Amino acid sequence: MDKIKFPYRSDGHLAFLHVVHESGSWEKHGLQVDYDFFISADDAHQAVTKGEVEFVSGNHLSPYAARLKGDPWVYVGQTVNLNYHRLVAQPNSGINKIGDLKGKVVAHKGQHPGLNNWLFLRDNGLDLDRGDVAMKKWRSEDKGSWEGVRIGEFDAALVTPPEDILAKRAGLKVIEIPFQPMIWFTTISTSWTFVQKHSDIVERVLKGIAEGTHFYKTQKAKTIAILEEKYRSEGWDREIVEHVYTQIAAILEKKPYPALAAIHNVFELAKRQDPESAKVNPLSLWDMHYLRQIDDSGFIDKLYA
Repeated sequence: MDKIKFPYRSDGHLAFLHVVHESGSWEKHGLQVDYDFFISADDAHQAVTKGEVEFVSGNHLSPYAARLKGDPWVYVGQTVNLNYHRLVAQPNSGINKIGDLKGKVVAHKGQHPGLNNWLFLRDNGLDLDRGDVAMKKWRSEDKGSWEGVRIGEFDAALVTPPEDILAKRAGLKVIEIPFQPMIWFTTISTSWTFVQKHSDIVERVLKGIAEGTHFYKTQKAKTIAILEEKYRSEGWDREIVEHVYTQIAAILEKKPYPALAAIHNVFELAKRQDPESAKVNPLSLWDMHYLRQIDDSGFIDKLYA
């Protein structure tokens, strides 16, 4: 049994990672995975480069600029390609669609989510730099940005499950909007150095992800039981668990390839964060040949046969 570390960049990834782990999908492939701890972007680069951490779930922006400095970061798989957000506003706000946000103040929470919002609004005709809309960061790390809308600090917020359920319970209006192509959530990230030395472990991690995804999509009752147990201390009731389950199951990729539209969009975020990233070919960080070998072997297709 090989022991590896696979920390997350956002605890939102755990709704999937808990299921992969508890389903025995990694253990089946001879892996003991330590996944339930956070790592910062800077620490992730250092730990992966030094070999202190084998994989990271995420780290979607900083590796592009870091590549210019010789950083060995590489992505070998992507579990989702859509950001499943919703728009939240006060019931009497007059906000019913994205266009109604012109001249309004939109909340954001965190660097990646905030940049997601910036790009989504820009692509829908509301340019922050042009002054079409304002964005401000929500001050609380413990409560969702919808709380800032509820107390009147912001006009609206873009949120992801389960915050849409919590916002609705608080009396706010939840508006369905188009999903955004985006690289986020659990991305299987490592270093080129590790990949060259331990290709067998890379293959087994990807197989575990594929089996865990299959379990998540096809074993609803068991998956919900895992989520209920893991999130009981956070106050998730059955409605929240089932909502999160349904939303994630719908967007999980059976075969964890990145979509080109998602890569394009995350690269826009990377350039926004660090303009030097524009000098990098965004595809240079993605190595899909290990996943392709698994795919061509028929391994994933057999899971769903």
